[in-house]
Amino acid sequence: MNAPDPAPIRLTQFSHGGGCGCKIAPGVLEQILGKAGPGVVPKQLLVGIETADDAAVYQINEHQAIVATTDFFMPIVDDPFDFGAIAATNAISDVYAMGGVPLFALALVGMPVNQIPLDVIRKILEGGESVCARAGIPIAGGHTIDSVEPIYGLVAIGLVDPKNVKRNAGARAGDKLILGKPLGVGIYSAALKKAALAPAQYALFMASTTRLNTPGVKLGGLAAVHALTDVTGFGLLGHLLEICKGSRLAARVDFAQLPLLPDALAMARAGTFTGASGRNWASYGAQVELRAGMGDAEQRLLTDPQTSGGLLVSCAPDAVGAVLKIFADEGFADACMIGEMAEGAPGISVG
Repeated sequence: MNAPDPAPIRLTQFSHGGGCGCKIAPGVLEQILGKAGPGVVPKQLLVGIETADDAAVYQINEHQAIVATTDFFMPIVDDPFDFGAIAATNAISDVYAMGGVPLFALALVGMPVNQIPLDVIRKILEGGESVCARAGIPIAGGHTIDSVEPIYGLVAIGLVDPKNVKRNAGARAGDKLILGKPLGVGIYSAALKKAALAPAQYALFMASTTRLNTPGVKLGGLAAVHALTDVTGFGLLGHLLEICKGSRLAARVDFAQLPLLPDALAMARAGTFTGASGRNWASYGAQVELRAGMGDAEQRLLTDPQTSGGLLVSCAPDAVGAVLKIFADEGFADACMIGEMAEGAPGISVG
């Protein structure tokens, strides 16, 4: 009699958190970085850590600057190919968020090699390679270690014209805010861990988290785009607050206009959410004013960690049409205007 086939590997069983929900809470990160010394800051370093931007930018000549970033995390899904694809998409996004074009990537791989079969690890790498192929870039090297939890991600290197660099600072009062992808990825991932995510919802989850934020390249060429970032582990409010702080402005968000993954709000109301959303709110909730009547579910969506989330654009009012057309031309049908920047101390009001 043949022995039964071994149970399939569930990648999420090896990790204490998944995707961008693994991030250190923004308040804790701020304390850590706030005590770090300034270090060497050459004049060619156009973007460093000063506003917690998406990537570093280093100018090499009048028309070219290098964009450098890295991102990696533990599994957010059990399928190894899907995990690799999500992690790679998320890492490359930071190049697009600076207005840059990706050039190449390096793989970062940490695996419990005595617990996860080598063919599973190979599938994780293949998932990442498939995304890099879609982005038109090679994985030119990397580094591997034997670790307690599975970790995968990329160092992503890009190129940008210095005049097209987009930062998470520079927004202007009166700017309109546009979000490129729907919110709710963290809520969907929490439902997935409970085996409560329908196949159709998983397909939507994968479509969102593996869609490359390619509109960033063309957005970089629009002078009327004053600030740009992507929404990831700190949630919509956390990354918008970084724009507020960097620009020394306030922001207003219209909750009714937010694009949401189907049933994400209902799931939040039913108690499905990640622990990271609570950590996010504890870090910056004092700088947010919610409209009377909003409850825990709305708060959890606003702070929901987005793995490979959408681009968040602050642009002049007369550029809204051009920005939305760029998103539409790149296949981002959910992109929409969600609010505006305003005079005032850094903070966000949600109505």
